Amino acid sequence: MQQFEYVIKDSVGIHARPAGLLVKEAKKYKSKITVECGGKSSEATKLMALMGMGVKCGSTVVVRAEGEDEAEAAAGMKAFFEANL
Repeated sequence: MQQFEYVIKDSVGIHARPAGLLVKEAKKYKSKITVECGGKSSEATKLMALMGMGVKCGSTVVVRAEGEDEAEAAAGMKAFFEANL
């Protein structure tokens, strides 16, 4: 398992547009990717669950990748978060 923490910098947090892009990015990998924040957790491929987490600017999320391409998935997701959130 690979994981990293990230502090959300987008002024409105994880909302529809970046959540949709996040799902698209997560679907590129075979590994199971989860996002956790404030005691809530969601698979990164579930758009409505991600938006329902209510992640705001300044929130710290933990992203975990587990599976055959977990190192690549974690690196790709970290780059995505840094570029988009």
